[in-house]
Amino acid sequence: ELPTDPRERASVAGPRAEEEDPSAEYAQIKPYAGMPREVLLLYSSQARYRVPREIIFWLTVACTAALVGLTVTVIVLSPRCLSWWQTSPVYQLYPRSFKDSDGDGVGDLKGILEKLDHFQYLNIKSVWIGPLYRSPMRDFGYDVEDFRSISPEFGTMQDFEELLAEMHNRGLNLIMDFIPNHTSDRHPWFNLSRTGDPHYRDYYVWADCNQTAARPNNWVSVFGNSSWTYDDVRGQCYLHQFFKEQPDLNLRNPSVRREMIDIIRFWLEKGVDGFRIGSVKYVLEAAHLRDEPQVDPKKPAESVTADKDLHRDYTTSQLGLHDLLREWRAEMDAYSREPGRYRLMVTESYDDHEVEKTMMYYSSPLVKESDFPFNFYLLDLPQNSSGLWARQLVHLWMASMPRGQWANWLVGNHDKPRIASAAGQTYVALFNMLLLTLPGTPSTYYGEELGMENINITESQDPAGKHDARAPMQWSGGLNAGFNNKTNVTWLPVHPAYKRVNVEVQKADEGSVLAQYRFLNILRQSELPLQRGWFCFVYADAHVFAYLRELDGLDRAFLIVLNFGPGWKTTDLSAVAELPQQLRVRMSTVRANDGKLLQKSEIQTQAGEGLVLEYSSHTRFHPSHQKDCFISEKACYLEVIGLLYTC
Repeated sequence: ELPTDPRERASVAGPRAEEEDPSAEYAQIKPYAGMPREVLLLYSSQARYRVPREIIFWLTVACTAALVGLTVTVIVLSPRCLSWWQTSPVYQLYPRSFKDSDGDGVGDLKGILEKLDHFQYLNIKSVWIGPLYRSPMRDFGYDVEDFRSISPEFGTMQDFEELLAEMHNRGLNLIMDFIPNHTSDRHPWFNLSRTGDPHYRDYYVWADCNQTAARPNNWVSVFGNSSWTYDDVRGQCYLHQFFKEQPDLNLRNPSVRREMIDIIRFWLEKGVDGFRIGSVKYVLEAAHLRDEPQVDPKKPAESVTADKDLHRDYTTSQLGLHDLLREWRAEMDAYSREPGRYRLMVTESYDDHEVEKTMMYYSSPLVKESDFPFNFYLLDLPQNSSGLWARQLVHLWMASMPRGQWANWLVGNHDKPRIASAAGQTYVALFNMLLLTLPGTPSTYYGEELGMENINITESQDPAGKHDARAPMQWSGGLNAGFNNKTNVTWLPVHPAYKRVNVEVQKADEGSVLAQYRFLNILRQSELPLQRGWFCFVYADAHVFAYLRELDGLDRAFLIVLNFGPGWKTTDLSAVAELPQQLRVRMSTVRANDGKLLQKSEIQTQAGEGLVLEYSSHTRFHPSHQKDCFISEKACYLEVIGLLYTC
């Protein structure tokens, strides 16, 4: 029986209710730090606490998803990062002439090591070193006696490894010469082949002949006369497309092909960053050995002794050549998997008017070959400089290059006259400006950053007539121009102008060729329009060649005006509506003009002067001039957040 007093009934029911609802004892307690689990659970389920918690949770999920999505979008839309060989010029040095460290008069590996600061001063990351292999030097390194050793005059393998390690420590990349077409006649393979060793018998191209009979066919070497020489040990003729001391390898032989792969692996294991493959179009010959057609069919056969007398239908660019290159590229790709260690492959092929043959060395979306073939067409410009000719040579390459590929430019190398000798000292800085503002990778031959000139040497010093552009590098006004500080010996004479044309003097002169080269290279690497923007032809006449570099989304653009003519020229670009009325001179090869404001209707330049003009405009030139504009990989710039993206 329950009590009749309500208070008594409550006292009886209370303990029972508390037993049924354990949280009831916390009903009047507010949340506090360190509260027990029961209190926390009691209040966490209430709407005023639950709803904010869920809002924060879902906001966190949404923000995380947005960040992930934004990251994926940026990755997908971002253009491919430029590789090391795209951001820097390729600097070609001739090892015999760069720096002599031991006083024997010949440049060497330790000498190159001493001068690595020079590359860093110029902001150059890619260095191509000429052939270092052991060689009897009949063709100064291009006649290889041993592909796996260093020629003693350059040093030892340890010297090479130390140089390579220090270059990598400094962020420099080393490109080696690879010469697969031929060896020296002193190479062990050739000696074994001529004696009939079963394994090496077909390592070279042999044909039946004798000392008195006619040569196997009418093929002639690059240097003139028959490309066949009789070997009295074997009793046959061997093929040599260059000097007779350079027998051609038989790259149709699978064993020889494996040897080439092994050589590539050997140097990649050492850590080299790439290869320039020399004389690539000669590596295969037609197996049938037929006579090549004469350029002049009426010319007596016995008087056909020069390379230019024949159509090289059977000795160059043969079927199977590109299969070889793909094999070598695949091997290099196997060593390119490590981040930041891409291995470059460049090919050398002088194809003259057959530019379509040169373009076949580029990779395609389906097969990989060279990253770019060397572009030799501008080599003709110093001897025949004019604005119209410059435009034609640049257009030839840009219009012929497969879509999406990367251009290359050079105006000098170890086989051609120096710019200062071919065009004149006045035009050296102009040509450097051309190289460093065109789209793609420029190649600079050592000394061209100074304006070095050819030397005059006798036939006895240079039987092949190729050394006039290979004089010792001019480092200072001291003994032997600083090339050899220990003895008064140099393998070739130093140019007499070395006291005023040298690194030391030009470093101290802000208007020097060297200082301008350095400024332009740094500008090229720091400005997106110059690095990867549109290239558009704007104007050309007998004197002036003008073009612009612009990038979608970026207001800043550059107009380059180059005067190849013999005197002053006023260029009127008022018809180019996309250009503003005034443009500022970011750099002139005539230093007094730096920073000036010029009217587009009256751009004055003197002979050999080049201008980099900077301007701001929201109007792009390329949409309305598509036939005059080119780009390797289109990209746009979102200036608000500083983002480069594919568009």
